[in-house]
Amino acid sequence: MKDTLNTSHYDILGGEQGIRELVDRFYDLMDTQPETTGIRAMHAKSLRVSREKLFLFLSGWFGGPPLYIEKYGHPRLRQRHLPFKITSDERDQWLMCMNQALTEQISDPLFLQTVKASFFNMADHMRNTPDATVTH
Repeated sequence: MKDTLNTSHYDILGGEQGIRELVDRFYDLMDTQPETTGIRAMHAKSLRVSREKLFLFLSGWFGGPPLYIEKYGHPRLRQRHLPFKITSDERDQWLMCMNQALTEQISDPLFLQTVKASFFNMADHMRNTPDATVTH
């Protein structure tokens, strides 16, 4: 088991290869799960560009090379997601895929819990549309 106190999350996840595997598994799940048709419809037919941008972003976010910033500047995540209607449903679809990909890749339960909590906070921050209210 790696020393998680003195190692970046990027390194714990396996560096570039580990981040690419996480991103690929995330998008493979999003592309095939019937529960995620809402967020899948927000993406282009080809997920190639989305895969690359998420890889670049996560590289820096996890403590590795800041590839996204080097190529595109500050991520401005919320601003970049404003054109898309994101409610709790879309957040939860995104998290379903990411959490499954993380669970398949991370064996350390504490590290897994920490990373999932960080992703929840980020995904929740992307919500930009109120959830529909139920009327009786």
